[in-house]
Amino acid sequence: MRLLLQQRPDGPEAPRFVQLMLQPDLLGGWTLVRETGQIGGRSQVRREQFLDHDSALQALEQARDQQLKRGFQLMFSQGTDGRR
Repeated sequence: MRLLLQQRPDGPEAPRFVQLMLQPDLLGGWTLVRETGQIGGRSQVRREQFLDHDSALQALEQARDQQLKRGFQLMFSQGTDGRR
């Protein structure tokens, strides 16, 4: 599952983005990957491990909702089933 959120362009600076990805790991757990940065610039990647899919999905939805409250817009969604 992958979500791409982006802020509206404001002035001459490139907009900021947040990419959230859920990936299964080799041991049966799940990894939430958060990439943040400025379009065309450097980015930061953070990974968070979860034992089951439900808790990883809940963390992804919580991170998505937090970014939407900060003014980011959902630009791309892949692998979602349409819930929420």
